[in-house]
Amino acid sequence: MLTIPAEGGLDFLALGAMVNRIDPGRIPFRKATQCAIHVSGGEFNCAANLSDCFGMNTGIATAMVNYPLGDLIKERVRAMGVTPFYKEFEHNGVNGPNMATVYSDQGCGVRAPVVFYNRSNEAAAQLKPGDIDWKSIFETAGGVRWFHSGGIFAALSSTTPAVIIEGMKAAKDAGAIVSFDLNYRAKLWQISGGLDTCQSTLRSIVELCDVLVGNEEDLQMGLGIKGQDVEAKGKLDPSAFFGMMEGVAKELPNVKAVATTLREVHNTNRHSWSAVLWLEGETFQAPQVELGVFDRVGGGDGFASGLIYGLLSGKSPEEALRLGWAHGALLTTFPGDTTMASLSQVEAFAAGGSARIQR
Repeated sequence: MLTIPAEGGLDFLALGAMVNRIDPGRIPFRKATQCAIHVSGGEFNCAANLSDCFGMNTGIATAMVNYPLGDLIKERVRAMGVTPFYKEFEHNGVNGPNMATVYSDQGCGVRAPVVFYNRSNEAAAQLKPGDIDWKSIFETAGGVRWFHSGGIFAALSSTTPAVIIEGMKAAKDAGAIVSFDLNYRAKLWQISGGLDTCQSTLRSIVELCDVLVGNEEDLQMGLGIKGQDVEAKGKLDPSAFFGMMEGVAKELPNVKAVATTLREVHNTNRHSWSAVLWLEGETFQAPQVELGVFDRVGGGDGFASGLIYGLLSGKSPEEALRLGWAHGALLTTFPGDTTMASLSQVEAFAAGGSARIQR
């Protein structure tokens, strides 16, 4: 049973890498003359969303480099109301350690967004067990209700998975719910040992989890769980996802809930959107809606944030799923990776609101 602590100084604590995302908008990088900078990181995005939109007390445990790009990230962490727990690194003035950079244009219409990385000498990849004082964090915070990490951080080096496991065990000992976003990224795992390493690594992490966020590809590629051909079934058909839950329940009996978005990409700026939740043998599906997408990056984290808020707030599974579905949809209408939505907007859309002008 998914038993969430009723109280805690922190509602939500995330562990992951912080990045700067460089965004030239709809101009491809090969022709760009100016860019926006979005502070991001899948785990941080959830903490920021839960704080800024949903009014929850959240924290982020991560690596931080003392140089101007680190200062930029620190400012955004403060602005989003997230409590930081940093392992500090000093930059040598030449080649690092660095805060990672993700390059992502928005694409337009039939031209898809393009994502590539510079994670060379990344500080977060150097994190190892013992670098974060979990006991101190949990005691200082006055308890933590929910602990979260993800597959991108796990793929950064040979030591980051052990940091995740260390944090999860500390969270379990403190009575917190533990969640993990599988976030399978082939590019990252190709340079971190390949598919076999990916699956053995993520399996060892997921054995400690109560809640998973991940789609069929994440489950199949990241964990090696057999499933149906999503392309053959259709990306908005939940049967492929729900059909894999028997395998999840059998192979990962500790996992009590699995959730994901369902997205059919018609073109870069028009998506069909839904979401599904499997919770202790019961299945739930959100409505389908047509999205006019401004910037798709962060939509999945937006979904996870709203779902977690719903569960932390004692909402029914249907309500929690709809809050995640609504917040993820709204997040795609804003530039950047973190929320600009208000709770009232999310609740109105989750309840069936429309895009009619508000006067």
